[in-house]
Amino acid sequence: MRVTPQTVRDEHAWVRDRADVVVPILNDTRDRLGRLFETEVDAVAPDAYRREVDAVFADGEVAVNVAGCVALLRDLDVEGDYPGFVVDEVLGRELAATIAGGRPLSLLAQATFHVADLYVDRDVTADEPDEPGAGTAGADDLDAALAAGFQTRLPGWDWREGTSPFAVNAGGSG
Repeated sequence: MRVTPQTVRDEHAWVRDRADVVVPILNDTRDRLGRLFETEVDAVAPDAYRREVDAVFADGEVAVNVAGCVALLRDLDVEGDYPGFVVDEVLGRELAATIAGGRPLSLLAQATFHVADLYVDRDVTADEPDEPGAGTAGADDLDAALAAGFQTRLPGWDWREGTSPFAVNAGGSG
């Protein structure tokens, strides 16, 4: 596999155009987590997702890594059943973490990836059977990773709104 600036542009367009698939998974994941943690979490609109995709791909160092993971997952498959096959899970976790940003968000995105992945099965629900990557081992992990990464970095969680009570004001009493 060779990743070029054109590859990054192509993967950016693909991820951006994936809003109709990713945003429902993202919002479903937020609903599930909200119920689990007994909190309301704002839904994400497709336009907000697309703007955030643009923001992720605007940082070249992040963009090349996201594009590489996306391209790998789109093409990743294994013949027959895959007991012990974990590279799709590893790439999915890392893609979610890379999209979310640094710690602690990257760790939250990795955990959220597994929640989203439980409810995504592209092998069975491929909405476009002729789409490249549809039905591959990495397809469901790719959608789950995009949903987990973007849901983590986008606003809508109360605990992320406002100033943290743990912030220390070096010049004062906080």
